[in-house]
Amino acid sequence: MLSNDQQQHVAEGSIAIQTKGDVTVTTTGLSYSEVRDVALDVFNANFYKLQGAAAAVAKTRAEEITEKFLRKLQKESPVGLEQSNDPDFQYALFTVQKEFARNGDVNLGDLLVDLLVDRSKQEKRDILQIVLDEALNTAPKLTESQLAVLALAFLFKYTQNTGLGNHIVLGEHFDRFVSPFVSKVVTNQACYQHIEFCGCGSISIAQVNLESVIRTTYHGLFVKGFDQKEISDRSISVGSDITFFIPCLNEPSKFQVNALNKEMLDKLFETRSVSLEDRIKITELFETSKMSDVEVKEKCVSIRGYMEDLFKSWSGSPMQNLTLTSVGIAIGHANIKRFIGEFANLSIWIN
Repeated sequence: MLSNDQQQHVAEGSIAIQTKGDVTVTTTGLSYSEVRDVALDVFNANFYKLQGAAAAVAKTRAEEITEKFLRKLQKESPVGLEQSNDPDFQYALFTVQKEFARNGDVNLGDLLVDLLVDRSKQEKRDILQIVLDEALNTAPKLTESQLAVLALAFLFKYTQNTGLGNHIVLGEHFDRFVSPFVSKVVTNQACYQHIEFCGCGSISIAQVNLESVIRTTYHGLFVKGFDQKEISDRSISVGSDITFFIPCLNEPSKFQVNALNKEMLDKLFETRSVSLEDRIKITELFETSKMSDVEVKEKCVSIRGYMEDLFKSWSGSPMQNLTLTSVGIAIGHANIKRFIGEFANLSIWIN
């Protein structure tokens, strides 16, 4: 007669699975319910044993986060369920279950689910998978304020929205991507020291003010324009073609170059096969009448009043000195996705 003793001795870093009866591991894909059962078996076998109400709470939280993750994975990348027998996949899932079981923070849980879904889309061990594994372990060490800092630093320093054609759309962009985080940002030194300690970023002596970042990324929204005479005086062969010149967004009686930033202007030149001589002349006009830092700030605040708080927090903290690591980028990216649902693929920044 076989013993009913279910004790196991597991080496550090390993994962134990206990079930009643035989355990069969196959290489074929499992159904949703089977993957769920495997996931919860892994949690029950590996999470430290709590007593009384704490054990029940931990179990409920693990089930909750597992269901949330599997539903999201099934919706976004059903093929990811086929990784359920992979030890590395199980270990990553257990990390999420363990952290959510410990604190039950819904916001953290949603962030971890987004990270884990992105991680589950990676079919091979590459830099992106490694970064996401590290992000899963790091995110629980950060406060909501630190997560907000990473989201905003990532948004302004590493992304651009090429669809911002006017100030109305810019305001909508602020509402969607900035508003959820701006009130959570703090300026105390300890916040940023901990971000650096966790490997999410580094604080350098170089400062980058927010006004300069916005003006460089969205140059076309922050110019004062030039007279139409400037075009003819420079003998630009394309003339006042609306492909290249439009009424100034900030002063309709004047004109501006029809490009959001220098990168998009260069692409326009290539698309239209513009001569080198015209490129030089149009670029000179593009750099004409740029708003000052003060004017950029005033314009942004006039569009959305809460931007005043962000400018103040940015200039009054190490945020202006912060450079993100790959892990910081992954967490900032996931934190934005947590609020807006969809965002560009992380592989754009980490590849």
